[in-house]
Amino acid sequence: MHVRPRPWLALVVLSTACATGGEPQATDSASSPFFTNAGESSDTTGGEPDTTTTTGQPEPTSTTTTQGTTDPGEVTTTTLDPTTTGSTTDPGTTTGTTGEPLDPCPQIRVVTPNDVLNVRPTPSTAMAAIGTVTNGSVHDVLAIVQGENIDGEDTWYRIDGPWPEGYVFGSFVECIPEQRPPDEDGFFLPLQCGTSTTVTQGNFGDFSHQGNSAYAFDFSLATGTPLVAIADGTVSSLYGDTKPGDPCYNGGGQECNPYTNYVTLLHGDGTGSVYAHLSAVQVSLGQVVPRGSVVGLTGSTGWSTGPHAHVARQENCGGGFCQSIAVSFEDVPDDGVPVTGETVTSQNCP
Repeated sequence: MHVRPRPWLALVVLSTACATGGEPQATDSASSPFFTNAGESSDTTGGEPDTTTTTGQPEPTSTTTTQGTTDPGEVTTTTLDPTTTGSTTDPGTTTGTTGEPLDPCPQIRVVTPNDVLNVRPTPSTAMAAIGTVTNGSVHDVLAIVQGENIDGEDTWYRIDGPWPEGYVFGSFVECIPEQRPPDEDGFFLPLQCGTSTTVTQGNFGDFSHQGNSAYAFDFSLATGTPLVAIADGTVSSLYGDTKPGDPCYNGGGQECNPYTNYVTLLHGDGTGSVYAHLSAVQVSLGQVVPRGSVVGLTGSTGWSTGPHAHVARQENCGGGFCQSIAVSFEDVPDDGVPVTGETVTSQNCP
């Protein structure tokens, strides 16, 4: 990951007056200006798509006072008196009115109730979105500013991206420590680039991740979702004979275990990986599979209670399902090991 030099942060006071003189109204998430539903483009001509109601927004760190009636596309930069609204304690660290530091916040992770969060050209909802960022994605922070105050929150984050200047609203992101650059030779999530989903069972899960499967992961994915290689590998074993209409194609009890469609890969470090419960296998025995390439489509074949993907790094035992071993994914923040209930977003983008 490219790490930008840390800029001095400017606090920005946004005028919320519309061009017609009216004040923009803060909206709740039932008609939220912050989200775009999956499959919809950002609205540039009118209202925003509806979303579900959310609660639990973080407490504000300060309050913006609106000054003037400038155009909503403009912002006014104000130098704050350290004795009143904030103080600089050391380079790169600004303390807000509550005494909580506004910096360091080198990166943010998007945390929204929807699939994506809108990016705005100014720290305000007055102008149309210029892009979106996916739930769970991580972004470099270029500045922390004060902007439109909605429901007591006025913090906006300027983030790095394919736009001249882009801001996201502070209630739907969380600050995280700077993540180490990914090792391109490491292991990545078994999802196509940009795909987000939830881990329904992590390591040592009570339902079935014990013994050989102790270090496995289950990902919630609809049938037919492409599953990709977590690292470069060669197909060492596979089974794909369970077809639509067969008794165990849509899952079943332990008696269906032998009829699980799966693919195993052998990697350069001598370990393997397994991709199980596939609805279709899309590789052949001995095939070289680069990282990020499709090995099969998700399903619910074999011993399964519903569509999902079962993926694990494992020892090389020469068969399909061997003893699972620990793996740290380069595109999962912090220690690289997602836990049950965590939303992950793939950066498996070779």
